[in-house]
Amino acid sequence: MNARAALRSFSERTFAALSGRNYRLWFGGQSISLIGTWMQSIAQSWLVYELTGSAAVLGTVVAIQTLPTLLLGPYAGVWVDRLDRRRLMIGLQVLMGLQALALAVLTLTGTVALWHVYALAAVLGLNKAFENPARQTFVQDLVGRDDLRNAVSLNSVLVNAARAVGPAIAGLVIVAGGTGVCFAVNAASFVAVVISLLRLDVSALTPTAPAPRGPGQLREGLAYVRGNPELLVPLVMMALIGCLAYEFPVVLPVVASETFGGDAATYGYLTGAMGAGAVVGGLVVAGRGRTGLPSLVRTALLFGLVLGLAAIAPTLGIALVAMALVGMASVAFMAGGNSTLQLAAAPHMRGRVMALWSVAFLGSTPIGGPIAGWVSEHYGGRGGLAMGAAACLVAAAIGRVAARRGPSADAAAGGDAQQVPSRPLR
Repeated sequence: MNARAALRSFSERTFAALSGRNYRLWFGGQSISLIGTWMQSIAQSWLVYELTGSAAVLGTVVAIQTLPTLLLGPYAGVWVDRLDRRRLMIGLQVLMGLQALALAVLTLTGTVALWHVYALAAVLGLNKAFENPARQTFVQDLVGRDDLRNAVSLNSVLVNAARAVGPAIAGLVIVAGGTGVCFAVNAASFVAVVISLLRLDVSALTPTAPAPRGPGQLREGLAYVRGNPELLVPLVMMALIGCLAYEFPVVLPVVASETFGGDAATYGYLTGAMGAGAVVGGLVVAGRGRTGLPSLVRTALLFGLVLGLAAIAPTLGIALVAMALVGMASVAFMAGGNSTLQLAAAPHMRGRVMALWSVAFLGSTPIGGPIAGWVSEHYGGRGGLAMGAAACLVAAAIGRVAARRGPSADAAAGGDAQQVPSRPLR
């Protein structure tokens, strides 16, 4: 195979899911909205840091925003399995746009107080508790099983491309016009998602039949995961890593302002570097990604090593390179874990399984956010990054022990993950 043919083959594998009109519409709407989402994330963290000067309070705000996922996430999965996901997504996007608009009005009028941020963070968190599992399971409705792994990887690329662009724009906008403008831009960006959802060809979707209402469905989902190591072990790994390693909104403002003596733009550069690295990593995963526990162990180990490098970086330039590597490892772990769970889970259980994935990733933040804030306040941003590195290494060790005791997720799932004949991610 010549170089041109090899490049074409890699491109077809990497962007396979985009061949479908529905996924292209969804991808386009999300690409606009996610830039606004990252702008709001940066602006909210900087606003809280300006109001209080406390990393611990930053951690508290993040905890409040993710507490609903911890408390309601498993139950939200039951409703995702019961409802029409497209209609659910439309309603949730409208509500999140209104939340961003309220925060914009308060900030632009100069009346915002810390309790406003607390209250609106809780409102956003309540929406996210339902939106995360709905969005993740909706991907398979859009593309089917054949292109699921590719679509999940492209979603990760999209999120992290937005992570690269959104924070960089936010840093400049905050310096020029203040945090309120970022909130206003995010409010407007939700219009793109709603339009994309309304324009989908419903007849081309491949939704799972809604689960009938019945008693004990939450317990049924928990028992199902508990009895399947191919689901339970990745969730345990993500709970540990999500709790202590993904607390970047808490740790990076401290790294930017105290470790390197920077401002909001510096914070945006650090987050943007991580996003840029994740875009590269996500494209590699989309074209050649793997699923299963052994792959998760390797990416968790890599994640821990590059986080350690970021923790000891002596200059901002080296820190930016290290954060790019962090982004690459991060997206590989996220996409691999997400695909492993979706391919291993029974269709009627997928909403509940992915709700638990959201609990492990976001719902652990009410615990990890304050811990990361306390560590960063007492030991600096480097300490917060080092804590995340240790969590990744411990998770890799847990996964390694589990992998030695049983088959990988691909095999344990009864070969399901290997039966994706169209465009496998090798």
